Amino acid sequence: MNRLFLIPVLAMLMVTGVHAQTATGFGLKGGLNYNANGKYFESISNNAKNPDRNIGYHLGIFGKIGNQVYFKPELIYTSTKSDYDNDTFKMEKLDAPLLVGIKVLGPISVFGGPAFQYILDTEYDGISINNIENDFTLGLNFGIGLNFKRLGIDLRYERGFSDNEAQFFIDELSTNPDRLDTRPDQLILSLSFIL
Repeated sequence: MNRLFLIPVLAMLMVTGVHAQTATGFGLKGGLNYNANGKYFESISNNAKNPDRNIGYHLGIFGKIGNQVYFKPELIYTSTKSDYDNDTFKMEKLDAPLLVGIKVLGPISVFGGPAFQYILDTEYDGISINNIENDFTLGLNFGIGLNFKRLGIDLRYERGFSDNEAQFFIDELSTNPDRLDTRPDQLILSLSFIL
């Protein structure tokens, strides 16, 4: 019975003995997104097409202030892609998450906060989309991180708060535009390094 008690105690000591990321400063980050945007409505139909998820990527910079409780602002270039049947919607944007995190156990932390998004470019099936309801939107990021000294890895979920509709014409003779919700819905896996 005493040996069984020692196993969780030893495991706890090993986890808390790992030095968590204590560095404060600026760094670089990048990684992959598993994303989808909102529903697509053809001009001739009210039936919505849901997107198939696809892989995208992101690259950026960040700052980190604090240790046990920390503030982590980021500026990230993000490229996403969603498939609707045989057509593809591509979006490039700048994301600026303002995250607050707390270390919960050794190198493990949880974090969350608002994410400001500015859409740089959108394209649907080779057609550039210029008519987007809002170029600037607000979303939410939350997730979990694992940090060792200057190196970190995190997994987070991002969701836009409100619909952000883009309108465009696939058929030049059409009088009603096609509509697509550009709001992001994605899992983000990042690797970061404090310089």
